[in-house]
Amino acid sequence: MQNKGLVKFIAIVFALVSIYQLSFTFVTNHYESKAKEFSKGDLTKEARYLDSISNEKVYLGKTFAQVRSEQIQKGLDLEGGINVMLQISVKDILKGLSNDSKNAVFNQALSEAEKNRDGNQTYLESFYESFEKVSAGKVKLSSSEIFANRNLQEVNPSMSDAQVKTIINAKVKEAIESAYRVFGERIDKFGVVSPTIQMVGESGRILVELPGAKDIDRIKNLLQSTAQLEFWETYKSEQLGDFVFAANAVLKEKNTEKLAAVVANDSTAKPKTDVDKLLTGVSKDTTANTQQDLGPILSLIQAPGYQGSPIIAFFATKDTAQINTYLKDPQVRGLLNGELRYVKFAWGKPKKEANIVELYALKGNAQNAAPLSGSVITDARQDYDQIKNEPNVSMQMNANGAKVWEELTAKAYSQQSSIAITLDNVVYSAPGVTQQGGISGGNSSISGSFTVDEAKDLANILKAGKLPASVDIVSSEIVGPSLGQAAIDAGMTSSVVGLIIIALWMIFFYGKAGWFANIALAVNLLFIFGILASIGAVLTLPGIAGIVLTIGTAVDANILIYERAKESLRAGQTSKEAIKHAFSWSGAMSAITDANVTTALTGLVLLIFGSGPIKGFATTLLIGIGTSVFTAIVITRVLVDWAEAKDSKLSFSTKITKNWFTNINFDFLGKKKIAYVFTTITMLLCVGTLFINGLNYGIDFTGGRTFQVQFDNDVDASSVSNKLSKVFDSNVEAKIFGKDSKLKITTKYKVDEESAQVDQEVNKILYDNLKPYFKTDLSYDQFTHPAGSGLGIVQASKVGPTVAKDVKTDAYWAVGGALLVVFVYLAISFRRWQYSLGAVVAVAHDVLFVLGVYSFFYKFAPFNMEVDQSLVAALLTVIGYSLNDTVIVFDRVRDFIRGDVEGSFEEVVNKSINTTLSRTFNTSATVILILLIMFIFGGESIRGFVFAMLLGIGVGTYSSLFISTPILVDTIKGSAERERAEALKAKQEAENSEE
Repeated sequence: MQNKGLVKFIAIVFALVSIYQLSFTFVTNHYESKAKEFSKGDLTKEARYLDSISNEKVYLGKTFAQVRSEQIQKGLDLEGGINVMLQISVKDILKGLSNDSKNAVFNQALSEAEKNRDGNQTYLESFYESFEKVSAGKVKLSSSEIFANRNLQEVNPSMSDAQVKTIINAKVKEAIESAYRVFGERIDKFGVVSPTIQMVGESGRILVELPGAKDIDRIKNLLQSTAQLEFWETYKSEQLGDFVFAANAVLKEKNTEKLAAVVANDSTAKPKTDVDKLLTGVSKDTTANTQQDLGPILSLIQAPGYQGSPIIAFFATKDTAQINTYLKDPQVRGLLNGELRYVKFAWGKPKKEANIVELYALKGNAQNAAPLSGSVITDARQDYDQIKNEPNVSMQMNANGAKVWEELTAKAYSQQSSIAITLDNVVYSAPGVTQQGGISGGNSSISGSFTVDEAKDLANILKAGKLPASVDIVSSEIVGPSLGQAAIDAGMTSSVVGLIIIALWMIFFYGKAGWFANIALAVNLLFIFGILASIGAVLTLPGIAGIVLTIGTAVDANILIYERAKESLRAGQTSKEAIKHAFSWSGAMSAITDANVTTALTGLVLLIFGSGPIKGFATTLLIGIGTSVFTAIVITRVLVDWAEAKDSKLSFSTKITKNWFTNINFDFLGKKKIAYVFTTITMLLCVGTLFINGLNYGIDFTGGRTFQVQFDNDVDASSVSNKLSKVFDSNVEAKIFGKDSKLKITTKYKVDEESAQVDQEVNKILYDNLKPYFKTDLSYDQFTHPAGSGLGIVQASKVGPTVAKDVKTDAYWAVGGALLVVFVYLAISFRRWQYSLGAVVAVAHDVLFVLGVYSFFYKFAPFNMEVDQSLVAALLTVIGYSLNDTVIVFDRVRDFIRGDVEGSFEEVVNKSINTTLSRTFNTSATVILILLIMFIFGGESIRGFVFAMLLGIGVGTYSSLFISTPILVDTIKGSAERERAEALKAKQEAENSEE
């Protein structure tokens, strides 16, 4: 090895830098352990302790907050927290750019764009397609009714659709980037350590990951608020006259008529729930019920408004959706005349301690625009109302806003009315004005029975600015801290046990050289964690799986080198010559390069198409490939050269293993017909079970909600499933997850409704119906935010239908892309397409086999066998490692074609397989062993993921021996022998010319 001194220096510097980077993690863990000891399980107390030392200098002149930010960051599955995918409504952006166009073609295209959007197609692309179909060339985007308006002066009616699209694309991109900046400012002030905020391509989606976040509801409200602050004049309740009574009478009559029609048409054919809806406010037994009929609206009023107030009445929070439906009824709206026809109804801010909410009447107008908007706010801060002694939000307006505010409040004072302050169409407060002449100076405040945190968040939202469009949470994952700690424990156990077993095996099989491989492995792990810390990567449970897998495969390069050295020693070379050959390109280096490049290519595909924890797996896998090759070639070489110089009898084996896998001459190609028949039958069975049983698609691919619920005793999954199915009025699947006291509950209830209110509704339904299954008396907050006890919802995930469609499309591209990339690489590297064909057919066989097993066993397996993103990651990993085996054999076949090995083509191929059996056994055995350890100790959440890799590595070993190689032989034999003859002839001529 050239430049040994420089290589040693680089390795030492790299190691020192890694130790320095990791030291921040050790210091952080020390102080977090002290916090846990101090708090004794109280998460709030623990957080306060850490906050109290955040500005103290604790290490190398850095504060604890600085040290904590430089540690290896843990993902949700290890730290707990929330991961959400936010969808900026491009539809809202387009409406705004069109100045809320009423053009029928435009609005139909907007509607159909959502319905017809294909997987991985952006809403904007779908809109353009829909517009072209609907308009049929008769209406242009540059129409004055659409985009050629005062809001979009860049567009003029003479422009072509292509020109307008360029402008629209830029405007939409600007709006999404604006939303991204707003979220960044909001999250920065929230105080979460190392948040992740990133735009997802050009889809209008923004990924937000907040490890360690505890108050999930607070975060959702923070993220989903568009900050559409508005100031409205209000009506007094008496100004609406008898509107409520008149509306009630109209609806009562309509319901009575509908009920009569249902009965006349045979009410037994109508679902009971529909009949009950029609009976709202109508006596079901008029002969027995002498009480006056209240009607649909009056029957829901909890308390009336009072004179002079803008509050019409108080209603139960659960009835707000029904009241909204009533108020939108055309006949009801028709009761409002004059300026009242523009009245805008709005609900007050829901109060946690009460289940009632106020209905306000705001003075609307033809443009449905508020007299004053939040765009005039220049500053906002959390403050205190000195009279009520409660938190509020103080705001400062610019000069124009101050002028309008003074006029608005002066008018309200003269009319003795109120000013409603609304945020995202919710009335936070509606104070009267007590200052004659109005409020000057542009100062105002919002009160609304806030907690300090709520007031801080609202001030933060207003200061960061409003979003350019509404935002929906299209997918989310919430992990409780107790589940995170369990994942860390499981990951550490599997890592330590795996490391010990691999180290002992290497010593047993390779003797002194095995010690060198173990030292290289330890340095490899140091480098991996050092790189993760230095680049700010997030460590996830699949990431730990990637590291543990690296432990099993990092020794593969050492095994290849050692096996080549042993071959050279058997051929009579000295240990120095054997070492030199083993580390050369003609020795093990070409095989190591091809094997690791193919694995790295699949890892890159996974990194590109994966998301969340799967990216973590791909990151650690790719880092592990790089560091393991470096340590095998550099660290091991230094140690081996040192040992050889000291003792020239380095044997790369022990007395027991010296002759293992030598003199094996099994006729693999002679069994190819049997292998073809067996493989064909197996593949037909896999296709059959896939056709009959299908696959158990997870919510990643179908959309839905999943909850992991920890109980304090064993529960009956079927009982829970039946009970929840009735309540949710849809099929709910409940399965034992790991142990009988934990259930995984899946439902598609309202998954296409992407508001925080629906999420809270689902949580409340779960709480009310699962509470009887607990021995412990849990409150709702304890159930949804498990603390020390770890009981309740320890993990919750939601994937909307549009995201699921995109994930499925990504999965197809990922697997197909990996196969294509590997096919091209092998064709280039080996210069023959037959190598690629053999390898890709073998890999396709492995993937189909794994899917077939999953299809057959998912109904009976005691662990999760869903087809989700984790399984896709496992399949891509299987592709990489199956190719690894195949490439090692192909490398020997290439040696034959170059004329380096004697014998016929079939003899050399058989010899290639037999001479690599030692490497195949050692690598496959170590990988399978490490996967078994992960399967046993790694935790329930990755058990299905690991099982897929176990299957894949096992069947991948079979396919590399009995599928890829026979296919290569059958397709290349003739041309290979001709090329070999030409190579031997050229070699002979070269030798003759030298003589």
